[in-house]
This record gives sequence, C-alpha cells and structure tokens, in this order.
Amino acid sequence: MTDYRGISFWMDSLEEEIVPRPSLPGDVDADVVIVGAGYTGLWTAYYLARHAPSTRVVVVEKEVAGFGASGRNGGWCSALFAASDARLTREFGREAMHAMRRAMNDTVDEVGRVAAAEGIDCHFRKSGTVSVARSAAQEAALRAEVDEARMLGIGEDDLRWVEASEASVLMRATSVRGGTFTPHCAAIHPARLARGLAAVVERQGAQIFEKSEVLEISTGVRPSVFTRHGRVTAGTVVIATEGYTARLAGHGRDMVPLYSMMIATEPLAGEQVKALGDALAAGATFNDGRHMLIYGQVTPDGRLAFGGRGAPYHYNSEIRPEFDRNDAVHSRLPVALSELFPDVFASVGEVRVTHRWGGPIGLHRDWFPSVALDRAAGVAAAGGYVGDGVATTNLAGRTLADLVLGRTTDLTSLPWVGHESPRWEAEPLRFLGINGGLRLMSLADRLEERSGKPSRVASVIGRFTGH
Repeated sequence: MTDYRGISFWMDSLEEEIVPRPSLPGDVDADVVIVGAGYTGLWTAYYLARHAPSTRVVVVEKEVAGFGASGRNGGWCSALFAASDARLTREFGREAMHAMRRAMNDTVDEVGRVAAAEGIDCHFRKSGTVSVARSAAQEAALRAEVDEARMLGIGEDDLRWVEASEASVLMRATSVRGGTFTPHCAAIHPARLARGLAAVVERQGAQIFEKSEVLEISTGVRPSVFTRHGRVTAGTVVIATEGYTARLAGHGRDMVPLYSMMIATEPLAGEQVKALGDALAAGATFNDGRHMLIYGQVTPDGRLAFGGRGAPYHYNSEIRPEFDRNDAVHSRLPVALSELFPDVFASVGEVRVTHRWGGPIGLHRDWFPSVALDRAAGVAAAGGYVGDGVATTNLAGRTLADLVLGRTTDLTSLPWVGHESPRWEAEPLRFLGINGGLRLMSLADRLEERSGKPSRVASVIGRFTGH
C-alpha cells in the first residue's frame, strides 16, 4: 500500500488517517463525472452542488484526494495568474485583463470564505507576498514589473514598490535592495484544504471513488470514463488531472508535467521566526527576483516550507514516484535558505530539514491556463496553472460549474475561457526544448549574479514562457 503520508510534509502533518475510499464498484450513471480528486475536480463538484444540488456528481481518482499537486504545493493561495497582465492586455485588451485580475483577487478571498463557512481548518492566513531584490538585476526586473503595472492601470493597493529600508524589515534577507508587496495572497496548509474539501463534497452528495485509475475516456452525447473496476457514463466528463493529464490516453501532448521540489525545516524558535522578518513572521509568503523560482512560507508551528524549480523534465512526460526526489535541487534549497537568512542559519548544516518532496505541475505549450467545455464531445477541462493553481483552481471550479450547468456569468466571459493552447512538440524536441529552457533560467541567474546587470538570456526566457 502506498505511504500517502510520505508524499509531503503537508500530508504527513494531517491529523486524520489517510485511508483510500472504496474503488468504483462497477458501472455507474451520473450527470457529471470528474476525473481527478485534486483542487480543480473538488471545487467543480462543490460549486455544482451549490448551484444545482440535484446534480449527480461522481469523482474518480487514481490514488486518494489530494495526492497530486493539491497535497504537495507551497501553500500560496495567490492571485498570481500564469499569463502576465501585459500579455492579457496584448491579446484580449485592457478591460479583459482587469476583469481577470479582479476575478483572481476575489478568488483568494473566496477560498478563505468557503474554508471558514465549511469548517475547513486549512490555516488560512492572508498576509500577502513579499518579493525582494537582492541584486541590481533583480531590482531592475522588479521595478520594471511595478512600472508596467502602473502603465496598465494597476494601483499601489494591488502591487507596490518597497524601498530597501522597509523591505529589509518585512523580510530580513541578505543584500536587500528593495522589493515588491502585494496583499493578494494567503498562506495555507494545502493538504488540509484538499482533504477537507473532499469531505465537504461527499456531505453534499457527490460520490468519490479512489484507487480507480481512468484508462480511457469516450466522447459524444453520453460520454464515459472507463476504469478497471467499471465505467461511469454521464452527461459531461470533466478532466481535472493537471500535471497528470499527459498520462491519459490521447492527451500525451496537451500538457507537460514539470517537477517542483520542496523541503520543510524543523520548527524554529520564536526568536528565529521573528528574525526572518515582520511580514514572514505574520504569515506572508516570500521569494526573491531570481529567474529559477524559489518560494516559501513560515507555517503556524514555525517551520520554513520552502521550494524551488530546477528539476528536469522527464522524457515522454514520464511520471514516477522516484522523480518526487531530486538530490541536486533538494541539496540547493538548504543552501538558498542559509544564504537568504544567515542570522537564522549561520551555515547550511544548521538548516535541519525534516521533509523532502516534490511533484509535477502542468504546463501548456504557451504557458497559458485555460478552462473550457466542448458540448459536442461532452468534455470539459481546466488546467495548465504553471504552479499558480491553489487559487486558480477555485476560479476554474466555479467557471466549470457555470459552463456545465449552462449558466452565463461574469466568470464564463473571462479571457481564459475557451483558450486553446497549441500541442507540445513530439519527442525528442519536447525533451530538448524544455530542459534547454530550464538551463537558460539557471544561466541567466548566474550571469546576473556575476555582472550585476540584467542578462540578455532573460529575454530569451520571456519568449520561451510566452510573456
């Protein structure tokens, strides 16, 4: 039996026993069948029940609720959307961009509202995000981000520049030259949210069948989902598999799984937590301006939950349990913490790590998330969050519920609805291109660290990511 507690610190710190729900018992009929019991699928089920309580909803899951990114992520319930404001403006216009931004800002609060209303204790703490600049190149990039926001009509209440004196108080890292602050982020315990949401969905009347891997999806007037234990026939199939989508038959080039890695430290003493900075001690999430993303939060019990990118893409979108650990990335994360916070960690050896884990996130070819319904095929889908899915999945779930129920709302007119991303290249081009892009990000950070100036390589990265 799978050691589900070993998936992440978040799963290991759950108070409940993690026992798989029964598998699909045979052939079942439903109004909506959802593939995947992560945030996207569970939020969709939740809002279907809210708007149409008589809807027969079935959720099928290969493992257990929260097994994927929903139980492994950094716990940033953030208004970040993977496609930049500038890109949204170029492709859809300023009004559509602002509508998307408002929807994402509101979504952060919606997650907190539902958690409180439904009694889900996911440690929701809305204290914003601090991003510090620790080099001239990072300062230039973060200042440019703020300047662009002003040009697009985004005010200081949403994103502001913080001078070095204030930034160093918010986050007491080394070499702080300034930074940015946004209030639109809450730190959460992601597994508590996923598992709590699954329990709520069941109370609403949905059926969740676990250990029920989907082998095939048929489309048409009455589409079906086939597993080894039986099939579910429904009016609509919702594909909510995010980073695992490439494992579904016929979807191998729709989305790629790219791994992100995390660590959790032992609980720090109260004075150590204060030494990290006022904002971090109050629950703000944090990062700096490097290209190879890092991200962190301080948990309520004083641990640093800290992650970073850099793990390679695996040939043919392969996903295996052994890929959840990457020695190179996991060894760099304690080094990064000791460099950021030497007043707390005088050496790498003082970063006492209790948990190491990782997992795949989903990327579309154009790095643009989407939510859509093909009525003729009877199939809806959402995903491609590029690691910014904790809040975006809630917006996706609300939007999918509206689309499936035929409701015309402000959400169904947002610019990501119906967006079609190109398919990824066939192998080996996919393998070479993605891993080449990851190497460019690392190279850009090294060049900027040495020169103190923005690297031309960064512009290549921008084209690669569609920004």
